[in-house]
Amino acid sequence: MTSDTAALPALLPLAPRYHSRVWGGDRLAPPVGGTPIGEAWIADGHSVITDGPLAGQTVEHLMRTYPHGLLGGQGAPESGFPLLIKLLDCRDWLSVQVHPNDAQAQVMVGPGERGKTEAWHFLHVEPGAELLAGVTPGTTPATLAGAIRHGGILEVSERAQPEVGDTLFIPAGTLHALGPGLLLYEVQQASDTTYRVYDWDRPASAGRALHLEQSVAVTRADLRGDWKAAAQTGGVGELVSCPEFTLVGARGGEQVGLHGSFGLVTVVEGTLTLNAAGETLEVGPFGTVLVPAWAGAVTLTGEGRALIATP
Repeated sequence: MTSDTAALPALLPLAPRYHSRVWGGDRLAPPVGGTPIGEAWIADGHSVITDGPLAGQTVEHLMRTYPHGLLGGQGAPESGFPLLIKLLDCRDWLSVQVHPNDAQAQVMVGPGERGKTEAWHFLHVEPGAELLAGVTPGTTPATLAGAIRHGGILEVSERAQPEVGDTLFIPAGTLHALGPGLLLYEVQQASDTTYRVYDWDRPASAGRALHLEQSVAVTRADLRGDWKAAAQTGGVGELVSCPEFTLVGARGGEQVGLHGSFGLVTVVEGTLTLNAAGETLEVGPFGTVLVPAWAGAVTLTGEGRALIATP
């Protein structure tokens, strides 16, 4: 252990933060002020450590104090914490939207801004629940641009019905929307840049404005997301691997290496005991733990399943 990691525990449990959304439900937390909860932000730079000697400190504070111990060789403190993990409870359609890539975000939003590539892992799917991912095959860029500008995006949107345990990778530039009846885990680049194409005729407001020309600029007609079906993976093994992050599913009895970076472990089934560098911690459903790079690996025991995201 170096001086960089001398005060850094190997298991850092994180507190969720709940966000009201017009499309949210009641499976994550009770409504606030009559508005349902749509998102639980379970891991990002603003997350607070809930237990142990570093309780009360934020992830960003730890990143600045122990950059090598926390991040390893992946990322730089001045760029901010690279990932954001959420749980989403959808009782109504989310807006049809798209995100820029890194290069586009730096031009359209500002220097140093990230784009947003993301992935979804479905935890509960009600019968008939749908989503939109990409546009129908054969749609030309010109047709797509016209549909965005003139309110016809649903006519060219590709619909799909996910199943529990499916994983869908959504690279930047992919048109997408989640529908009612879905509960899911989302890992994404730490960016809040969203261009809204269509909002199901909800009243326009400053917080839910449309961004039609930005959407035309970044939406790609050739992207429809990349599916990994639960029947293929069983929700374990490598589910997504891209330059922005890797997502792995693991059950009790498995060890997951961190490959020189940190890991964000979220229990999505049952209860698991995490072991890293000789420390142990029991984690229940939807609990999320940050495992710093210096720990090297995390071992899971118990009857359950977790998702582990690394940069």
